[in-house]
Amino acid sequence: MTDEQGADSIAEGLADGMGGVEETAAAATTQLEAAADLETVAALERRLLNRSGPLAEAKSRIGALDPAERAAAGRRLNEARARIESAVAAARERLGAADDNDDRYAAERLDLTERLPRSTALSRGRIHPVTAARYRLEDVFVGMGYSVEEGPEVESAWYNFEALNIPDWHPARGSFDTIFVNLGEPEEVMLRSHTSPVQIRTMENREPPIYVVAPGRTFRTDTADATHLPAFNQIEGLAIDRDINLGDLAGTINTFVGALFGRDVETRLRPSYFPFTEPSAEFDISRPDGSWLELGGCGMVHPNVLRNCGIDPEEWQGFAFGFGIDRLAVMRHEIDDIREFVNNDVRFLSQF
Repeated sequence: MTDEQGADSIAEGLADGMGGVEETAAAATTQLEAAADLETVAALERRLLNRSGPLAEAKSRIGALDPAERAAAGRRLNEARARIESAVAAARERLGAADDNDDRYAAERLDLTERLPRSTALSRGRIHPVTAARYRLEDVFVGMGYSVEEGPEVESAWYNFEALNIPDWHPARGSFDTIFVNLGEPEEVMLRSHTSPVQIRTMENREPPIYVVAPGRTFRTDTADATHLPAFNQIEGLAIDRDINLGDLAGTINTFVGALFGRDVETRLRPSYFPFTEPSAEFDISRPDGSWLELGGCGMVHPNVLRNCGIDPEEWQGFAFGFGIDRLAVMRHEIDDIREFVNNDVRFLSQF
C-alpha cells in the first residue's frame, strides 16, 4: 500500500462516523512509526490534520449527535487528534536524527553552495495568533459537546436586531454603532454587529436541545485604538434545553475559562443588562495581582427571543454568552495594543 493510499484508508475510517476515532488514531500512529522519510510524515500530517481533513469533518458531525453523546464524542475526537500530533512529532524527531547521522548524503550531495544549511531553512509561516485562539476555543467547546455554526456577515435587521428583542429605538440600531449596507430599504441591511444572528438562524432551523458556538468576524463603527477595532472576531455560545438555569451558565463559564487559562483562574458574574437575555450579567476572570478583568457578557435567553424563533419558553430555557476572540488573544499573550494583530508586521507575527 502506498503512503497516499494509507492516508486515504485512515481518512475513510473517520468518515464512517465517530465510532472509529480510536482505531483511526491507532492506524495513523502505526503508519507514522513506519514512515521512512520526512516527506511521508508531512504527507500524512497534511492529509489527517488540516482544516478540511477528516478530523475536521468528524468535528463538524458532532452537532448531529444526541446531546448526551456530544461531550464524550468531543473528548474522544480531541484525544485522537492529540495522539496523532504526538506521533507526528515523534516521527519527525526520529527521522531528523537519522538524517543527521546518515552518511548517505556524503555520496549523494552535488554542491554544498546550492543547499541552505539546516539552521537557515526558510520559514513556512504560521497560523495568525487570533486564528489560533479561535481554533483553540472551538476545540474546547467541541470537547464540551457543542457544535460549531457559522452564518453570513451581511445580515437583515430581523436577524441582527428584531429577533434578538432589540427595539427600533435602541441606540445600537443607529448609524453611530452599526455599519449599514446600501441594499433594500434604508437601515434594513447591515454588516452584522455580533454573531448572535447565527443563534437565531440555528434556533429557527433546529429542534431543541441545542448546544452551539458561533465564531466569526463582526463589524462596528469603533475607531481603531489600543483596545478597539472596527472589524473584530467574536465567539458566542447558546444552550437550549429543559430546566436550564443560571447555575448551568456559571458552570459552563468556569469550565471553558479553566481550560483556556488554567484551574487557578477564578470567575465571577456581575449584574448587567442586554435586551436579548434576562437576567443578564458580565463575567470577569481573576488576575494574578488579585484584580478582575472583564471577559464578556452572558445571561438567560429572553423569552421573547425564544418565541421569535418558534420555541416555547414554558417548555425550553437557555443561556447565551459572548466575548471577543481578539481581546482574548491580547490577554493570553499580554499584548499592549490590539492593533498589532492587524498591522501585519512580520517581526511581531513571527513571535507566535
